[in-house]
Amino acid sequence: MTPITEVEGHRVALSNLEKVLHPATGFTKGELLHYYATTADALLPHLRGRPVSFLRYPDGPGGQQFFAKNVPPGTPDWVTTAEVRRMEGPSRMVLVQDLASLMWASNLVTEFHTPQWTVHSPDEADRIVFDLDPGPPASVVECCEVACWLRERLAADGIEVLAKTSGSKGLHLLGAVRGASSERVTEYARELAVEAEQALPRRVVHRMTRSLRPGKVFVDWSQNAARKTTAAPYTLRARTEPTVSAPVTWTEVEECSSPGRLVFRAPDIAPRLQDYGDLLAPLLDPAAARPLP
Repeated sequence: MTPITEVEGHRVALSNLEKVLHPATGFTKGELLHYYATTADALLPHLRGRPVSFLRYPDGPGGQQFFAKNVPPGTPDWVTTAEVRRMEGPSRMVLVQDLASLMWASNLVTEFHTPQWTVHSPDEADRIVFDLDPGPPASVVECCEVACWLRERLAADGIEVLAKTSGSKGLHLLGAVRGASSERVTEYARELAVEAEQALPRRVVHRMTRSLRPGKVFVDWSQNAARKTTAAPYTLRARTEPTVSAPVTWTEVEECSSPGRLVFRAPDIAPRLQDYGDLLAPLLDPAAARPLP
């Protein structure tokens, strides 16, 4: 029988708690749910108001993985949803606004992905994002070098960026912006990616072409497009280990000398939150948002 628990006055079914989802460490679904429950205070502010795309992996990373953008069948009526414009027409998507909704969604076994805009202002981007993706033999170490260059370049335009691991191989940079459409932010991000390639030709490529990427860092500017989403801060990733897209300090970025130094797993996050708080909290402060040049 599926256990039922009450979360903030709502009944939430939690199933298959002993199922191993991340086989390299034996990390179970019960541990996944515990992780999200204990990380909710940091995670939820980065989800609220943003339509969530679910990358589901119900049988672990070795099983079927699929994106779910529309409201899943069986979604409780107390879960907040919103109509969202998409290329194929309007659709209804989930907003994870509270702990109960987070636990319901976590029970689906999913990565959480969000766009760089909110449902309240879909025509204006409030984030700029760069996804730094290393082409082997490059690693996150090379991503950190590129991240430091981008940080300084963006600072010259008055934009502060913060860093988090992708939870996979690379690094994400995020900054709070205002007053521009997703199209304009995408254009600006592309301009900076081209500049980075010109400044660091042995390190950076701004085009996705696979043949150009070995040994270099692909600066993916395209995730600023309104239709694109990026792994949310603190989401678990569908990997053999329960790796997390974890916020990191700039000191950690600057001093990264081996890939393992920027790998964080679910058990690492509570101590980091205790030590640092939410390193991405400045993104949530409207006063921190800056216009594009």
